[in-house]
Amino acid sequence: MRLTLVSVSAFTMLLVNIFKAMEVTTMEHNNNEFNPMDNYNNDNTNEIKASKPARINSPRTNSRFKSTVAAFLAGTLVTGGLMFASDKMNLFTAYQGVMHGSTAAVATTGSGSSATLGGIEKASVDPGTATGSIAQIAKQASPAVVKIETKVKARTNNSAMNDPLFRQFFGGGSSSNDSGGDSGELQDGGLGTGFIFDKAGYILTNEHVIDGAEEIWVTVQGYDKPFKATLLGNSYDLDLAALKIEGDKDFPSLPLGNPDDTKVGDWVVAIGNPYGFDQTVTEGVLSAKERPITIPDEQGTREYKHLLQTDASINPGNSGGPLLNMNGEVIGINTAVNAEAQGIGFAIPTSTVATVLENLKNNKPIPKTPSPYIGVGLEDIDDSWVSDLKLSSKDGAIVSQIEPKSPAFAAGIREYDVITAVNGEKVANSDELSTKIKAQQVGSTIKVTISRNGQQSDVSVTVGDKNNSSAQK
Repeated sequence: MRLTLVSVSAFTMLLVNIFKAMEVTTMEHNNNEFNPMDNYNNDNTNEIKASKPARINSPRTNSRFKSTVAAFLAGTLVTGGLMFASDKMNLFTAYQGVMHGSTAAVATTGSGSSATLGGIEKASVDPGTATGSIAQIAKQASPAVVKIETKVKARTNNSAMNDPLFRQFFGGGSSSNDSGGDSGELQDGGLGTGFIFDKAGYILTNEHVIDGAEEIWVTVQGYDKPFKATLLGNSYDLDLAALKIEGDKDFPSLPLGNPDDTKVGDWVVAIGNPYGFDQTVTEGVLSAKERPITIPDEQGTREYKHLLQTDASINPGNSGGPLLNMNGEVIGINTAVNAEAQGIGFAIPTSTVATVLENLKNNKPIPKTPSPYIGVGLEDIDDSWVSDLKLSSKDGAIVSQIEPKSPAFAAGIREYDVITAVNGEKVANSDELSTKIKAQQVGSTIKVTISRNGQQSDVSVTVGDKNNSSAQK
């Protein structure tokens, strides 16, 4: 910085001397006009001051020349001053913290339970105050990000993988070389990402990445051969899985951060293996929190809650990879992307992971969150059905199927009944009715208004837990 200051000062002195010489030359032609030394202080500090007003009898061309030169010199001095100020104050440096040698808290050889590294505290950040640059985070976090490949038994086309909604979020589809039947031969299955969260070789990823796998192989940066992984524990409902690999030394690992410390609009980094392109780094912002999405597959329906939304580019193969804050901490596990839109990706927050991490590592059952239900299948009412069902409008939802021994069945509700209200509040369609049911407490009793053959009646239904229903067993 001193070199810049000296350079600017010397340049200023040079300009002043040139200005002096030009004024002296002008004075020789206009001796009776004004004294050029009136432009300077008597203390020889070379401080330029405004010229005193003077009568000008010289030709206009000479005046224009002096004005032009003066304007040029003034502009040059102002520009030089601004250049120095911007350099001194670092006005044009986006990552100011990076320029001073700060280090991100990223992949380490210590336990992943550590919340900080190198004295760096968690903080909500933006590009102007970021602890580390994207390049720093990528360099230091990448060794702990792994590629996961699975081997599955050859089988017929997977109907769930062909489901349009499944492909919309997870992308891809069943392999064209899937053969009929279960031949017992292994073939390439899925490709995804994971990350090491404990130096002993514990890995987190998505359950859908390893679902149905007979073998799981993990490629770690810096190792010539992949490791055969052991599946420790997994949760279909949470879409989480923990793996374990064995090595002769500690593995690099990533610390788990708190997503609550990252605000919407803060910068985030995603690392993964989209379409098999290893160690792909993308960046974006945290677009939103608490997003719910629903994705059906062959085992049922995954109902995701509390998801983080980001516009960091996420593609098939990124599933299971880390979403990092600018301290290099994992705040989410990249899970799904809307393939029909750009810049809409979702990640499971580490706050969800933290509550079940020990269960996953030790293959212990994970208690399921109570899921309110009454045991009916619903459809919206078509205009053509209104008269046949003896209704005054198409408001409500028709019971298209009912689960035996369910709360609704026990209350006397049957197929083709039309549910028009819950606890006295009317419902317009099946979605609105489902929302009201899910908002109830398991074990509570609700009043359901039904229409059967044009006659309305109220029935009391005790809300059950879908996890304990006969359909789930």
